[in-house]
Amino acid sequence: MICSGFAHALRLLFGQGGDGVLRGPLAVEAYGLGFHRELLTAAGVRTLPLPLDEDGARVDLLTRERAVLLTPAHQFPTGGPLHATRRAAVIDWARARGGVILEDDYDGEFRYDRKPVGAVQGLDPERVIHIGSVSKSLSPALRLGWMVLRERYVDGVLAAKGEREGWASVLDQLSLADFITKGSYDRHVRRMRQRYRSRRDRLVATLAEHAPHIEVTGVAAGLHAVLRLPPGTERSTVKAAAGQGVALDGLGAFRHPRTDMTARDGLVVGYATPSEHAYGAALDALCGVLPPP
Repeated sequence: MICSGFAHALRLLFGQGGDGVLRGPLAVEAYGLGFHRELLTAAGVRTLPLPLDEDGARVDLLTRERAVLLTPAHQFPTGGPLHATRRAAVIDWARARGGVILEDDYDGEFRYDRKPVGAVQGLDPERVIHIGSVSKSLSPALRLGWMVLRERYVDGVLAAKGEREGWASVLDQLSLADFITKGSYDRHVRRMRQRYRSRRDRLVATLAEHAPHIEVTGVAAGLHAVLRLPPGTERSTVKAAAGQGVALDGLGAFRHPRTDMTARDGLVVGYATPSEHAYGAALDALCGVLPPP
């Protein structure tokens, strides 16, 4: 099913006020995009946070939720894939409870130090709705995405979309299909993977030289890194960076307001966006505002 991106997919699946093909409560990762949580809240869906550790979301804590939203290929923003044992465990939960797994294929195309991570949807297509988009691989301005749906949901989602496609341009869809069929999409992703890996390596090397006391995590894949900061320094560091013209997000900006996880201080540093001529200056400015050891 074609949609205009991940947010549109959520709107189509959950509707407004409980009239979607899915219902809450919905378990979500304790750190994630606040925009998605706000969208779900506006639709009348209650979200319940799952703690995270080095193996990903604690799916063993799922109980009576009706669905769970995960970023298994590369957790956003903390980084890292969902461990294989937890992938199997969340499938077991869905089968036992009749639950649904929403798989957000977040920037999984860009991996650097590991083998490809298979989609959870492949483990049980009847229990997993796989959602992807070209927002990271091409551009968020293109507004194209997709859902791999269970057959039972197709009619309901089509009804939510309406009789005429009002979101994703048919011309854009045909252009993307041609781009994929000719192999141009794969070539583009391979080329950008090399570019982003070079950007990532430069970020890590610069920090190792100028701020070796700062731990860098979540860099095996994706388009951002997480810099762990000493407790109590996140807000002042983000403010100092803004004063130097460097746009950063604090890790706390992505924290679910109801999570019981101990708050982590950190920076979410996107390394794909800066222009090539400005990247070096941005790295220097970043190192200049980091807390001392």
